[in-house]
Amino acid sequence: MRVLAVASEAVPLIKTGGLADVVGALPGALAAEGVAVTTLLPGYPAVLRALEGAEEIGRFAELPGGAARVLGGRAGHLDLAVVDAPALFERPGSPYLGPGGDDWPDNGVRFAALGAAAARLAVRGGFDAVHAHDWQAGLAGAYLRHSGAQVPVLFTVHNLAFQGGFAASLFPLLGLPAEAFALAGVEFHGGVGFLKAGLWYAEAISTVSPTYADEITTPEGGMGLDGLLAGRADVLHGILNGIDTAEWNPARDPHLEARYDAADPAPRATNRAALCRALGLTASATAPVFGFIGRFTWQKGIDLLLDALPALLSTGGVLALLGSGEAALEARARAAAQGHPGRVGIETGYRERLARLIYGGADCVIVPSRFEPCGLTQLCALRYGAVPIVARVGGLADTVVDANQVALSAGCGTGVVFSPPSAGMLAAALRRGGTLFADAATWPRLQRNAMATDVSWSRSAARYAGLLRAIVRR
Repeated sequence: MRVLAVASEAVPLIKTGGLADVVGALPGALAAEGVAVTTLLPGYPAVLRALEGAEEIGRFAELPGGAARVLGGRAGHLDLAVVDAPALFERPGSPYLGPGGDDWPDNGVRFAALGAAAARLAVRGGFDAVHAHDWQAGLAGAYLRHSGAQVPVLFTVHNLAFQGGFAASLFPLLGLPAEAFALAGVEFHGGVGFLKAGLWYAEAISTVSPTYADEITTPEGGMGLDGLLAGRADVLHGILNGIDTAEWNPARDPHLEARYDAADPAPRATNRAALCRALGLTASATAPVFGFIGRFTWQKGIDLLLDALPALLSTGGVLALLGSGEAALEARARAAAQGHPGRVGIETGYRERLARLIYGGADCVIVPSRFEPCGLTQLCALRYGAVPIVARVGGLADTVVDANQVALSAGCGTGVVFSPPSAGMLAAALRRGGTLFADAATWPRLQRNAMATDVSWSRSAARYAGLLRAIVRR
């Protein structure tokens, strides 16, 4: 079976978040299931530079924003198709934001062109199905249906919070028939909704964990789309993300000071020391090193962590922070580091080696998200033996087994899970993490359980392949 995947980013070419990790890793996992994936990306400068053996495989005169050609080739392990439209995509920096940090004003046209190119290439290239990812690919299904094409679409929601909503004035630029601007179409609250369109036109919908699939059908988690999602619950599937376990492998990770595996995790101590040196932390052997990697945003709960900092420090532990985001939250995090020298260390931005040292050296990685479609942080933490402390939401609930007394007796705990996502409950979880760390018999077993968790793509890829085959048969 041949599938055209459509997305706005993919590792290792262009990345702003977990979407890129999934889009980059899933084709290799699906290949083992007999599914050949070609990934259609916008022609950003970094993508065009990486494209090997480029040849023109399509030319479209009437895409939104003007004419464009599609180039085919490879980049690393990916078979690529690239929308070469310099006026839309030949821009430096972020794929979505201009130099001032605001959205490019023509993002609606840019990603409509991506969806239109996907629809035409799917038909011209004889693909069996289209797999569209997030709002940037949301119009692919609309263009297919209104052209009369019979290529089925699987639409995957990675984060319902990002919906791609634009003013109604965009609609005349899309090249869709007038009847598409309707409740049973692309219209959403009087404007054009890319994510809403993706959900409406798809033969099947998936999201990145079973619990998140349930959450988004409720008013509390549906972000205004719960009615549509509840109405389509019969075609909504929750399929957990995985990670590339060859790339994320502590036994071979070149970023680590010392490599190790589950059979001999002792070298983690060398990474722990390197992490503390890097951030100026003074750690005790009898108290945990806690880590946080992620965006400093309300969703990710960094404010909850800062509110719960006294509880963390009461364990005798130290905190390593890596990330960036909202200015006010960054300022709070820096103030915490300045107020607790040697106990709290921070680096704003993102540095791959430091992230790997946190996974490979921290005793616990904290993921206090208020909502989390799946989350990759806790999967990497499990793989590296950094015991995750997570809120019981979305994919965090589906991937971490709370180390309560019953689970520990059964030998199946892998982390600390708390609910609801509040500063008080996080504080209790941090204290529990400190208590578990101090238990010399329990902690090594908890680490081994974490590292034994299957965080690969194997089972999830089989589910994706089955879902794609089902919509092709229908």
